[in-house]
Amino acid sequence: MNKAYVGDGKVELIAGGGKVYTDIAARFVRSERTLKEIIASDYSKELVKRIINSGHEAAVEFDFFIFGIEGYARVTEVQLVRKRLASYMIKSGRAEKSGRRSFDIVIPDNIEGFTAEKSLPVNLFKLKDGSKLDEYLPAGNDEVILEYGSKDIFQLVEEWYNTGVDQGLPEEDLRYVKPQATEFKALIGMNAHALRDWFRIRCCKNAQREIRDLALKMLNLCKESAPDLFADAGPNCVRLGYCPENELQHEDCRGKIMTKNEAIKLIKEKMAGN
Repeated sequence: MNKAYVGDGKVELIAGGGKVYTDIAARFVRSERTLKEIIASDYSKELVKRIINSGHEAAVEFDFFIFGIEGYARVTEVQLVRKRLASYMIKSGRAEKSGRRSFDIVIPDNIEGFTAEKSLPVNLFKLKDGSKLDEYLPAGNDEVILEYGSKDIFQLVEEWYNTGVDQGLPEEDLRYVKPQATEFKALIGMNAHALRDWFRIRCCKNAQREIRDLALKMLNLCKESAPDLFADAGPNCVRLGYCPENELQHEDCRGKIMTKNEAIKLIKEKMAGN
């Protein structure tokens, strides 16, 4: 079993960035020039900036980015595929590996070592030689302490999984016993419009810790490879200048970033004063 921690995930930019096509796409809307002339036009940083600032971001959908990620938990996978238009290729959990599958987990470091004292029906458990576990324990002693994040819980699941493989159960069924801490690998494809929208939600401090880590790493790669497309990309407050979360605003931002309601109030007061 391999163990990693939330925040250790790796992100690689496989394709995208460098040459930007947003300005070419934008020219098609109003230009009277020929197709060849439009394609041959020099890149216009100012045109890209105007398109983004106007909020008419259809043209940025012609710039596509592909990322490879690993070291993230299934918890994040569920959130990753929930919203935004994107393409995903995720490492299969059903393919038969004949017991050679790597049982990798990703956990938050702050819950490692968490223990829980639980009563288990030990008389129901049998050892490999057929004897029952309670034969080796004092009468009435069914208390065990299980540790999360060390080996107890995950080792039990891994051994259960491997026993199922040994008994010929299909791995596509055995994967149902795996915890959400199971690590996954994926390819993610998004155009710049979807990415900018995704960053607004997932880079926010209200986002779950691990998916925010993923989003911030992807954002940094995008800013490096296509700075004109992602100069103002990030959480909603960066793009809007205020926080639309209002009463749900993250505690770290309170008093530092204006909420939407506060912004509307100031605008109304300013307009009334004029």
